[in-house]
Amino acid sequence: MNPKVNFYFEKDKAWKQEVNKLREIVLQSSLNEELKWGHPCYTLNGANVVLIHDFKGYCALLFFKGALLNDADGLLVQQTENVQSARQMRFTNFDDIVKLEKTIKSYIFEAIEVEKAGLKIALKKTKEFTMPDEFEAKLKKFPDLRKAFESLTPGRQRGYLLHFSSAKQAKTREARIDKHIPRILAGKGIDD
Repeated sequence: MNPKVNFYFEKDKAWKQEVNKLREIVLQSSLNEELKWGHPCYTLNGANVVLIHDFKGYCALLFFKGALLNDADGLLVQQTENVQSARQMRFTNFDDIVKLEKTIKSYIFEAIEVEKAGLKIALKKTKEFTMPDEFEAKLKKFPDLRKAFESLTPGRQRGYLLHFSSAKQAKTREARIDKHIPRILAGKGIDD
């Protein structure tokens, strides 16, 4: 147990009993407990393997390379269509965690083996994401904007492309692009 993470499990919240049970299960593995993004994250040699987090309707174990796991029991969920590698195992009550404890452990140990083997997810390249016409027009019109955008990390580029292209109306896409141009020029990602 990492004392820096204790606060997460001591908070009075809806999923307190469930996340404490998940912690107990994960700590039986060889993973190190750390605090990342305000959540308990379990790592192997510095690499993220699994994270505990909770939401309004459920708590979950997030397997960072979940797409590579066998998932014979069909327990893993892709959060959104844009999530490429991570998968969640969701829980809505304590009894389900207790019933599935052996299975949960097997998923954790498989995730550890995936990490030890150095397996990687073949992620989509940035150029495979949709480039909204409105953004392409701005990049053509303003060479400095293109240079700044191309200087961003691939993850930051994808973040902007997903955000811009998810708007259904051209007017909304334009407004989103205009709002974020200063951030792009400053070399910042959408969430920085």
